[in-house]
Amino acid sequence: MKFVSALLLTALFVLLLGAAYLVHVWYFVIPVVFYAALVDAALAAAATLLVVLLLGKRLPFTGFEKVLLTTVWLLGGFAFAITIPTVLDRSLSFYILEKLQQRGGGIREAELEHVFITEYIPEFRLMDVRVTEQVNSGTVTLEDGCVRLTPRGEMFASFSRFFRTNLLPKHRVLDGVTTDALVDPFKNSPPGPMGYEC
Repeated sequence: MKFVSALLLTALFVLLLGAAYLVHVWYFVIPVVFYAALVDAALAAAATLLVVLLLGKRLPFTGFEKVLLTTVWLLGGFAFAITIPTVLDRSLSFYILEKLQQRGGGIREAELEHVFITEYIPEFRLMDVRVTEQVNSGTVTLEDGCVRLTPRGEMFASFSRFFRTNLLPKHRVLDGVTTDALVDPFKNSPPGPMGYEC
């Protein structure tokens, strides 16, 4: 009985999450896709929990089991938010697949970088999207035509740099070659001012 009840409630959560997500993306302004999907997951979990509370003793769950179910729904909502809308919104890998499909199923490998620069960046308004997300996340500000790190941005940049340098794969296969190039991608960047700093 518990398993069936949990399964039915989880199905209700999934339906509510899908409905909340669709209403949100179709009718509301969305500055950051990931945050919007997280809000939808929280709303769906809260609504499902409300159903659980309204049904009360008719459900075979202890208070702790209700907490566990709600936790599972929140984690499921987080997994949805990060693996479906956020990945599809951001993924260069999916873009490559879609672009290959658009161009008849194939593009010369030597032209992929050109496609990225001349088509992907403007088509997906990559800089506009990412800067808007960072402003809304509180990691950068826009001041007099300059994008500037906030203290929060400094903290995240330091964490990212530390993780990349120390905890990403040092033996990664890129284009058939095993390399550690992506643990320090700035290693070969030109030193000193570039002329675009604020």
